[in-house]
Amino acid sequence: MFSLTSALGKEAGAGKEKVAVVIVQAYRFALDPSPGQQRALRSRAGAARFAWNWAQAACLERYRAERRRYSGAELHKRWNAQKKADPALAWWEQNSKCAYQEAFRDLDRALREFTRSNKGERPGRRLGFPRFKKRGRCRDSFGLTGTLRCGRGTVTLPRLGVIRTHESTRKLARRLEDGTARILSATVSRTAQRWFVSFTVEVDRAVPDRHPRPGSAIGIDLGVKALLTGADDTGTVITVPGPRPLRAGLRRLRRAARAHARKKPGSAGRREAAARLARLHARVANLRADALHKATTMLAARYETIVAEDLNVAGMTRNRRLARALSDQGFGTARRMLAYKTAWQGGTLVLADRWFPSSKKCSACGTVKAKLALAERIYRCDACGLVLDRDVNAARNLLSLAASGAERRNAGGGTIRPRPARHDPPNPEPGTPRRDKPGTAARQQAAAA
Repeated sequence: MFSLTSALGKEAGAGKEKVAVVIVQAYRFALDPSPGQQRALRSRAGAARFAWNWAQAACLERYRAERRRYSGAELHKRWNAQKKADPALAWWEQNSKCAYQEAFRDLDRALREFTRSNKGERPGRRLGFPRFKKRGRCRDSFGLTGTLRCGRGTVTLPRLGVIRTHESTRKLARRLEDGTARILSATVSRTAQRWFVSFTVEVDRAVPDRHPRPGSAIGIDLGVKALLTGADDTGTVITVPGPRPLRAGLRRLRRAARAHARKKPGSAGRREAAARLARLHARVANLRADALHKATTMLAARYETIVAEDLNVAGMTRNRRLARALSDQGFGTARRMLAYKTAWQGGTLVLADRWFPSSKKCSACGTVKAKLALAERIYRCDACGLVLDRDVNAARNLLSLAASGAERRNAGGGTIRPRPARHDPPNPEPGTPRRDKPGTAARQQAAAA
């Protein structure tokens, strides 16, 4: 058996040559704002929420009258005209104009995706019409563009100034100083009384033209008891146990939820109970993300080709007996992480067809069973007599697809398709880096001076 701990302790060798590609990547940091900065952050989140509701009401009014809606640019023009004419909107100057602009763009994007979904042009489940936002019922967040800097332990945001960070920002700061990264935009959000900033960064990344271990392959089967079970080309079986953080913290979550429900609405005790419950939920999400990052990083660094199943996660969670256990593992997030991490390592992620019988098929003789109950954890082949763990048998069947023409979900072999970056806003803040100029820290400081 192969352990996850030993794999993380070994460092794979580098490829012979590397190809420089430009990708759009997010860097997220926890903030330590002062009390005054916290009030300013809440104010900007409220301004973005107001702008969203104002724009949605305008779009609904026009749609009922003309069967048309406003675009993001049209909403911006209407807002500029109304905020100067309406005395009730005199407070808008207290916040950065970016909070309003980004809210208009977010609504425009949501309406476009809603239209595409209704026409059947958007894959995935059908989207509903965007809803109005209410304080306490939606996530506090707002977008920013303009003069955005990231130093060693601090970030600089428009109209907010320098804010200390709760964690190290050395990795992004070093890239900015070297000129290999440029900040495009930022999103500030609040999760469980903790404020975070997420920078959307254009990064010059060196991707190896070949994986450090060429020819290596593994088939992985995602499961409920174990996070994943894999079988590689050398016959080694890998089992990564999932932390199942929701199951582990379910008792504390239930007690915290009951305590919150019993508090008087609007009281200080209810706010404290809500904060306690939010921290427990955030801890569950962080533990799950940490386990998924460690497992997917290990797989991407060790194997050139990774074969996984194209699971219908949304359909699987409709089973009321399995929904909680499936959601606790994070199958969809694991597949997304594998897609970009294998590309960064010069590898490939191969997805088996959704109807491929990985569990019902015998990995020795190829016989496919007509039925296989979920409770049968040991696979027994009636044709050749193979007796094997169900998950290991599925992983070996997936491994056999490594050299086939199954669908590849990343750019394959070290080339990456960067998603389009967000365009620069009209009338940007002073010192905003343009697309044709690298936004290094030195250039930003010079522009500010």
